[in-house]
Order: sequence, then structure tokens, then C-alpha cells
Amino acid sequence: MTYFDALETRSADARAADLATQLPAQIARAKGAAGFAALLGDVDPAAITSVADLATLPVLRKSDLSAAQAAHPPFGGFTVKPAHGFAHIFQSPGPIYEPGGVDHDWWRMGRFLHAAGVGAGDVVQNCFGYHLTPAGMIFENGARAVGAAVLPAGTGQTELQVTAARDVGATTYAGTPDYLKVILDKAETMGVTLGFKKAAVGGGALFPSLRQEYADRGISCLQCYATADLGNIAYESAAMQGMIVDEQVIVEIVTPGTGTPVAPGEVGEVVVTTLNRDYPLIRFATGDLSAVLPGESPCGRTNMRIKGWMGRADQTTKIKGMFVRPEQVAALVAKHPEIVKARVVATRDGEMDAMTVRIEATGGDEVTFGRSVVEVLKLKGAVEIIAPGSLPKDGLVIEDLRKYD
Repeated sequence: MTYFDALETRSADARAADLATQLPAQIARAKGAAGFAALLGDVDPAAITSVADLATLPVLRKSDLSAAQAAHPPFGGFTVKPAHGFAHIFQSPGPIYEPGGVDHDWWRMGRFLHAAGVGAGDVVQNCFGYHLTPAGMIFENGARAVGAAVLPAGTGQTELQVTAARDVGATTYAGTPDYLKVILDKAETMGVTLGFKKAAVGGGALFPSLRQEYADRGISCLQCYATADLGNIAYESAAMQGMIVDEQVIVEIVTPGTGTPVAPGEVGEVVVTTLNRDYPLIRFATGDLSAVLPGESPCGRTNMRIKGWMGRADQTTKIKGMFVRPEQVAALVAKHPEIVKARVVATRDGEMDAMTVRIEATGGDEVTFGRSVVEVLKLKGAVEIIAPGSLPKDGLVIEDLRKYD
């Protein structure tokens, strides 16, 4: 077995020794940015040499980052160089702005693609979006790091996706877990045979039944856990026993809403510190839930493993690869005076995510509300108008009915 680099098989002592050197330098680098200078105060970077030391620092939440960016656009003072010093500037829903680079494996996605068996000789059909949000470029950067060619397909236009995959000989799919099925099913209706043998997916839950369907079609499908802010956090290898934490991030699992680490094995919120020199996010709270797995992966990679994405610490939910946030539901309600209350319900329709927006309203119609759903939530979904008082009084505005086991 070959590895992406020697970092993946370091001993625990070697990894800790490297961290003791890298972490103080990264904290010092972060303190050079105005946002972190205010957040970290009089913290002495030389005193932060371990994960335990990190736990003494404050947590940076996405809401904090969003507020800072609104006051000091575009990056809120959390980058070590100005906006024009980056190769790309991205916008994610919120809006949140993220910087991007084109240096070798800037988002560390190459490590995951290598673990998925992707390399020179492969053609990656990259079905992540290239418009405003960074996912497309994140995977393209990773594909370049492993020497693969890229078909920058983006999202939608499925018939053209099928034709292009056939014509260029695409061997690897990159995208959300369920869109590959859409492409494969369309190819069958068109009488086209495609050459996908590998799939590297993210941006949504990979359900066991869907992974098995791909396996039955001769496609090995592995998933990663990444965010627009942090890049790759953890990834599966062929062992498929948990997700291995990337070598250039530090993951803590904390009690949701706090910065306090949970006991080993307990479920908590994922907090990440990245060693990216350009964008040194320190103790960034993802809002995602996970837990640490004991031991090491059978594949020989020695870093800590987590169970993968286990839901959200708040009600924010990822549907069809896009986050839907409570504040978006509030904006939908505010948009129409006849709407009393609304709830987004996430379900599965076969192997695809589905969204229904249940709206308590005194008037209006499904077509008008449906247009507003697309405008505000950035996703299409079914609209169900119900009488005021029909929704449960449980405080939920986003309900996830999907099963993840």
C-alpha cells in the first residue's frame, strides 16, 4: 500500500512532537490577524504546544465570523494577508466569504483522493459547483495534487453530464453522494455505458444502501468530511472504518455550545484548528456532531479517527448538499405577511434528499410560496400549506427525518 506522504503513518509521539513546533507558530501567525488578535488577547503562543493547551482558548463560531465579516469585509480580519493576496474569494450562504489558494493541495483534498485510489491516468468528473461556493475548486485542487485530469462539470444538465462522461472517458465521479445515481440512471435511459470505477463524495450523507448500489455497479465510493472554511477535515480510506483526521488539522470534540472537550468516545461538536498558513482558523466550531473512534485504521494510517458526520449541534441541516439554516426559515416567514409559521422537513425519496416546507398561513398559494422557498432557501422543495396552529409547538423550524444508520 502506498500513502500520500509519510505524515499519514507517523507514530503518536512523532505527531505530537511536530505539533509542539507547528502549533505555537500557527497561534502566533493567527495573532497577527486583527480578528484573532482581539479573540486571543494576551495568549502566549509559546504556551500552546498541544491539543490540551488548545482547549484553554476561546472557540470561534460561524456567527462570530459572519458578524466580523459584515463589519470588516470580506474576511473579518481573520486572514494573514489582504483579499487581493488570495487566488480566489468565495461566497457561501450566509453570506460567508472564504479565501482560496492554488498552491499544492491548499485544501488538503489530494490526501482523500489518493486514499480513494485516484491518481495519474484518472479523469475526474467534478460535479461540485464552481459558482461562488468553493467546493468545485476544492476538489479540482485535490485532483491536480494527485495528477488526475479534471472535467469541470459542475451541477445540473444531467444529459450533457452523461455525454461528456462517455466522450472523455471519465473514471472517477466527484460530487454529492446522490447525484452520481442521477447520472447513472440517466445514462441507462440513454443507452450509454459509462466508465466510472471510483467515486469521491462529500457535501451530504452517504447512506449505506446508496454505497451498496454503487458497489453493485462496480463503483468504489468513499466519502470525506470537509467544509468551505476549513477544507478537508477527515476522510475514509478503503478500510471504511471511520474517517481519518487530516494531517494538517487538529480536531477536538466538545460539548455543544462550549469549548469543553467531551469524554473519549462521547458525541459532541466538532471544533477544528487548521495549520493552513494563509487562513489560520483556530478552534473553529463547525456546528457538526461526531465522536472519536478508538484505535487506528486497519489501512495503516495512524491519525485519530472520527465517526463522521452525525448531525448538527443546532438545527442547521444539510439538504441536497446545501445548508438550510433557521434564520433562512425566519426570512421566509417574514417575506409573506400571511405566513404565520413554517417548518422545513428533510426526508429521503428513494436515494435522494427531499425537502418539504410546511407553512401555516392564512392565505397565499403554493406556487408563490414555492418561488420564495427557492429564493430564500436556495433549494427547490414541496410546499404544504396548513392551517395556523397545526405545527407542533416544540421549537423546531427544521426537522430532519432521515435515518443515518
